Amino acid sequence: MDKAFRGSHIVLATPFTADGSAIDTSALHRIVDWQIESGSHGLISLGSTGEFLSVTDEERRLIVGTVVDAANGRVPVLIGTADEWTDKTVRYSVEAQAAGADGLMIISPYYSSPTEDELFEHFRRISDAVSIPIMVYNNPNTANVDLRPEFVARLGDLENVRYIKESSGDISRVREIHRISNSVSVFAGYHPFEALAAGAKGYVSVIGNFLPAESAAVCDLMDAGRHNEALRLYNRMIPLLNAIAGDKYVSATKCAMAAVGMPIGDPRPPRLTLPNADAARLRGLIAEFKRESIMQEAVEAAD
Repeated sequence: MDKAFRGSHIVLATPFTADGSAIDTSALHRIVDWQIESGSHGLISLGSTGEFLSVTDEERRLIVGTVVDAANGRVPVLIGTADEWTDKTVRYSVEAQAAGADGLMIISPYYSSPTEDELFEHFRRISDAVSIPIMVYNNPNTANVDLRPEFVARLGDLENVRYIKESSGDISRVREIHRISNSVSVFAGYHPFEALAAGAKGYVSVIGNFLPAESAAVCDLMDAGRHNEALRLYNRMIPLLNAIAGDKYVSATKCAMAAVGMPIGDPRPPRLTLPNADAARLRGLIAEFKRESIMQEAVEAAD
């Protein structure tokens, strides 16, 4: 698949069996089908929401194979291949391409705080080892390094660095990267409406794990120039976006998926399940969102 990536790319939560000891491949296949049938434009497996640091190499290969097979070419599949060691990131990336992945999403080494020259060499080696697009992931809060727009443009000189997931929270970076780089397209990590309005090509979506159709619709409406409709939908999603933000994003996402009828087990330690009070509030927000959706559909049908 060589089409440009765009739209809502869901960073998939990883389903585990009830005791957490294994990957629930049946649930993973079912989730992929549901995502595609709901209109998601792409899938990203083994990101932070997918607990990539909490799976073995064997489980990693199983997850990649399951997602690629289930997607069956219907939408692009990107695989998170980040590691602290460049050699390991290269190996994960080569394995993902061999398994049929359409692209890679890679956050910077997240403990060593490498310099820009070290980061450039890191991504150069990865780019040289594969022939599929790389989405560099900028998240200063978790990686302890910030990929400034000027450095992103430099990375864009590498043959396969074609996208960035921009999660600094600074919307002006969308415009700045677009201004100074002809080769790197921006995907929003946060504030999707604002980023899309500023020129981002898509959105790496956590909320799309349990609201896939709505996440895709925001992107589709923006692409169609129907910005007011996109904003109305986005504003309704904000309470849920806020509810799954923060350090409990994995447990909150898994709680939300269970609430919409797609249970995928609990997070692996050291993460805990969402506290009861938070879980009850999240389920209430989802129920309220669904009620509003039904009312909105009724109004539109009457018109």
